[in-house]
Amino acid sequence: MLNENIKNLRKSKGLSQEELAVKLNVVRQTVSKWENGLSVPDADMLIALSQVLDTPVSTLLGQTLAPAESDDLKAISEKLEVINLQLARKKTAERRFLRGLLMAVCILTVVLFVLLALLGSPYLGWDYSDPETAVFGATFHLVEYVFVRAAPFLFLGSLVGIVLTGKRDS
Repeated sequence: MLNENIKNLRKSKGLSQEELAVKLNVVRQTVSKWENGLSVPDADMLIALSQVLDTPVSTLLGQTLAPAESDDLKAISEKLEVINLQLARKKTAERRFLRGLLMAVCILTVVLFVLLALLGSPYLGWDYSDPETAVFGATFHLVEYVFVRAAPFLFLGSLVGIVLTGKRDS
């Protein structure tokens, strides 16, 4: 309902998605997502939309034009609360996914570091007179060299990310 109202009001004002996006200081893809029902604008953006489209927020949310009464305001606030809860759940799910991914990166970094330490650079004893062995040995050494230098930063960056994506009580 909201997505259709945004699209119809935008078209009735003769605005393209790009023009509406510029007026709202968002990217065109954001307007497209609203119109396709893939996301919804937050409360502040709904107010900005209503100003740009010269229509009340209640019309955007699907209510008829009637004098604002306390019941109407209550209905609008309930709809906005539902929308904000949906967005909060989505954001929480994204944060949990990112936290899990960062934990996997930490574990993988430690496992690879231990594996390389246990292997003890086996390529050092290889016969490099064969060109293919020389290329493979040099490649193995390069990968090990880069990983050993990058691993601490990767590990610490992942730990910082895990702390920053931790559950927030707010």
